Amino acid sequence: MEGNIRAIGLDKVEESLRLSQFAFQYELSEAELAERIASFKPGLSWGYYIEDQLAAKLIILKLQTWINGRSFDMGGIASVATWPEFRRHGMVKKLLIHALQTMKEAGQTVSFLHPFEFPFYRKYGWETYIEHKKYEIPKDLIIKQFTSLGQMKQTNDWKLLDPIYQAYAQQFNGTLIRDEAWWTKNRGNKSAAFAIYYDESNVAKGYIQYKVKNKEMNVDELVFLDESARRGLWKFIADHDSMMEKVIVKAPIDDQLAFLLTNPRIKQEIVPYFMARIVDLVAFIEKLPMTTGLEKQKLELQITDSFAPWNNGTFAVKWNTSGKAKVKQVEASLTKETKGSPSILACDIGTLSAMLLGYQRPTLLKTIGRLQATNEAVEILEQLIPRNTTYLMDFF
Repeated sequence: MEGNIRAIGLDKVEESLRLSQFAFQYELSEAELAERIASFKPGLSWGYYIEDQLAAKLIILKLQTWINGRSFDMGGIASVATWPEFRRHGMVKKLLIHALQTMKEAGQTVSFLHPFEFPFYRKYGWETYIEHKKYEIPKDLIIKQFTSLGQMKQTNDWKLLDPIYQAYAQQFNGTLIRDEAWWTKNRGNKSAAFAIYYDESNVAKGYIQYKVKNKEMNVDELVFLDESARRGLWKFIADHDSMMEKVIVKAPIDDQLAFLLTNPRIKQEIVPYFMARIVDLVAFIEKLPMTTGLEKQKLELQITDSFAPWNNGTFAVKWNTSGKAKVKQVEASLTKETKGSPSILACDIGTLSAMLLGYQRPTLLKTIGRLQATNEAVEILEQLIPRNTTYLMDFF
């Protein structure tokens, strides 16, 4: 079914919103619809049209993320939808390929998305990059577990929260760099409450975003910059004991709450969350900070990428002692004489994305057959790639 891809203009916004409401099963009031139309930003939404009818669409959000302590422009893929009568004709595939080219031209070297189905997007080069913990804890297991010398203060001022969030977010790979618009307009659960933890010196060191309803406390964000803040926030949670029977908390995958509790038998669920993809391999690797203080290193990456041809091929990568890389694409014929060299490794773009974002280590990827490399090449990568936890508290 042939059609064409073009930017969704203001004249097609209502049609696009109708598709979103149908696909994601929600309804907008007249006021909400008017607000969405008024806030529409041209150039972010792309549609696949059959003649003049919108058949499928997606949005490319202009976002930024932290990776190894550095900010990266990131394309957030969202609102991917197709009318049922147009499904299974490859329209989303064509939109994703178009999105990759668009993001590359915009300097967005990496892309994130929340998948409706992980295998579907894995076909196009996106790979899981984050999973988080979800705790479900009866209140009796946290009462009198934590003490604090600091104090908690309620707030609705995002400007007080943002410095704490940014300092916390930089410790992880894949967290969003939030701006005023994100704090005030784009974030979910706007009915949630916020409270900031101040230490003994009256310095803000943490905050909590939470909601209590039907005897259940849901904590969407638990952000702390030191151990005193962690304990102060958990004491604050426990102090809601008269209002709740249990608390549900989202936490990074390496969080060690259970070890802090007298009784560690709490319900812990591991939740696969977002996927990531390197959009522009050369630009991404050249910007990515790696471990410093090592000897100069070099590798040849043989990368398979069926949907972004600029990433498909062999790349010579050299890292200096500051962990900065220089990347050059080389002809495959130039590497024939070095076949079997200890400095060559091969994988697809999804595997490379999961590895360089720190979600999976090179040794594991080689063990399970996702990375073809010698032990020497794997050891080089193990030394180069910092051990940072991936995390994301937001949704889009």
